[in-house]
Amino acid sequence: MFVHKMWNDNELSKMVDGGVPFAMLSDAGGRVGKVYGVYDEDAGVETRGRFIIDPDGIIQGYEVLTPPVGRNVNETFRQVQAFQLVRKSKGTEATPSGWQPGKMTLKPGPELVGNVWKEWKTSMAFD
Repeated sequence: MFVHKMWNDNELSKMVDGGVPFAMLSDAGGRVGKVYGVYDEDAGVETRGRFIIDPDGIIQGYEVLTPPVGRNVNETFRQVQAFQLVRKSKGTEATPSGWQPGKMTLKPGPELVGNVWKEWKTSMAFD
């Protein structure tokens, strides 16, 4: 947790205004990492991971990368906003690749199957 504090105070707060607005997990001993399948027994540490878990405790998205490859905090925020929009719409809206808040959403249904590219192309024309 001390490394997270230093990382947030000296790095993240310079990349994300005000730092990351959610808790980061410190998992000495790897109890949580083992549950999520990211604990490396040989090294005694977790592979870095980001898990988006909804209010019902269901994992909606995750990304696991080895330390040499950085993660994109803004993409994490975008995905959380997309999951929130989809949840609020009760599944009547979906977000296309690269969707941003305020941009066009998709309406899931049989007519969308095989036609996402048409909708995506139309939505990108307004960017």
